[in-house]
Amino acid sequence: MSSIKKLAGETIWYGGSTIAARLINYLLTPFLTYTLTYKSDYGKIALIYALIPIFNIIFTYGFETTYFRFSGKKEGSTKLYSTAFLSLLFSTIIFTGVLWLNKTSLGAVIGLEKFPTIIKLMILVIATDALSAVPFARLRQEGRPKKFAAAKILGVLINILLTWFFIGYCPAHYATNPSGWLSKVYDPTINPITYVVFANLAQSIITLIFLSKEILQIRFNFDGALWKQMMIYALPLVLVGMGGMINETMDRLMLSWWLPGSKIFREEQVGVYSACYKLSILITLFIQAFKMSAEPFFFKQAEGSNPQRIYARVMKFFVMIISVMFLVVSLFIPIWKYFIGPKYWEGLSVVPILLLANVFLGIYYNLSIWYKLSNKTIYGAWVTLIGTTITIIINYIFIPKYGFTACAWATLICYGSMMIISFVWGQKYYRIPYAWKKLLAYIIIVVTIFFIHKGITHFYDNKYFSLGIAAVLLLIYCRFLTLVEHKEFAKLPFVGKYFMQKKLISGA
Repeated sequence: MSSIKKLAGETIWYGGSTIAARLINYLLTPFLTYTLTYKSDYGKIALIYALIPIFNIIFTYGFETTYFRFSGKKEGSTKLYSTAFLSLLFSTIIFTGVLWLNKTSLGAVIGLEKFPTIIKLMILVIATDALSAVPFARLRQEGRPKKFAAAKILGVLINILLTWFFIGYCPAHYATNPSGWLSKVYDPTINPITYVVFANLAQSIITLIFLSKEILQIRFNFDGALWKQMMIYALPLVLVGMGGMINETMDRLMLSWWLPGSKIFREEQVGVYSACYKLSILITLFIQAFKMSAEPFFFKQAEGSNPQRIYARVMKFFVMIISVMFLVVSLFIPIWKYFIGPKYWEGLSVVPILLLANVFLGIYYNLSIWYKLSNKTIYGAWVTLIGTTITIIINYIFIPKYGFTACAWATLICYGSMMIISFVWGQKYYRIPYAWKKLLAYIIIVVTIFFIHKGITHFYDNKYFSLGIAAVLLLIYCRFLTLVEHKEFAKLPFVGKYFMQKKLISGA
């Protein structure tokens, strides 16, 4: 059980800092959706941040995961670290130059060709983020969570502060004194989106400066032979990452391309869909936190005896936690909806679909360890390409008629398919004794509970009645879990003592 405790501890540190950083960053969602005058402006922001992660994959080309994989063999040597960083530095310079020369075409992809400044800032954000990837990976590999957490949270706080300053403070105070000091830093004629992206760039630069000590440890000691081995391992991960980001973010772009109507209408619908997508915040944050700690943890466990048993138990705890989170969000949407502005509530019907899609995505991330450990990353690429194909086909066919609802269903079907395929192939090439029947039952039960709640509240549409029924159903499910998994809970520190005191596990 010590391994599970270790992962839990690392999840609290690395994941906790990631959750804190992303949670603070998520505060921009209510701020922007309540503050921005036009839904189309929030749609433009969503399109920008649909494209940035895709280029992040290209710029880093799987070297974070590759660094973890090779650090076990090279003991985190300076040569490995320097080779990885110098590779990213050189490629970032080239990629940034290519994007800069093609910034007009890049802007046309997201319909912002008339905003060249925004595109330039976006390119610089992508480049700066790429340079911090390997230093962050080293902090995680060396087990230095405090600095990792500080760097993440500091950058996000800078972003939040500048966004509030330029979007909230300046417009309210500039009009009272146009010739004052604000005129030196703020121009009301500039599109507010420009300031949003500028704040992100400031975050990236501050973060990179904060990591300067790690960067100064780089030596011009590039190992060509090692680099070739790393590239062979990493290149399939580029396809995995690209496909994953296409599945995760590109539906916003597809919605703007294929939805009938005016450009402003399409941007408004993108804004509504993106805002409602943010309501899966709890599950998304947990998945991101888990990924941060689980990847280096899984690779370290692979060096021990019978790591498959540990992976199976991690999956069990993961599914139990994420199933509870599904209910916490889906049953309490009447509360969660206030996280976004009322003008975006027209898209709330897709939230449960997206929540379940993210449950499948989290399970897939757990399952994906098989091809990383067995050096069959090409299979991961195939799984992701299949998911990408599903996403594109469904969106292309159904967006013109069903709009962002088609995007939500495409996401669910895509992640569900990837989860199933990865499980089947993984059991063939790297068998892990998952308690898959029990885990499948948990997912079916929480979905059933959701529909029970929906059915009950359909006949009596009252907010407080809905929340009361939701609380009862959630408590029933949690009680069910404690009864079924009482032996697992008993092995956890503090929780086990509670179980024994309450005599919930007599004889266990």
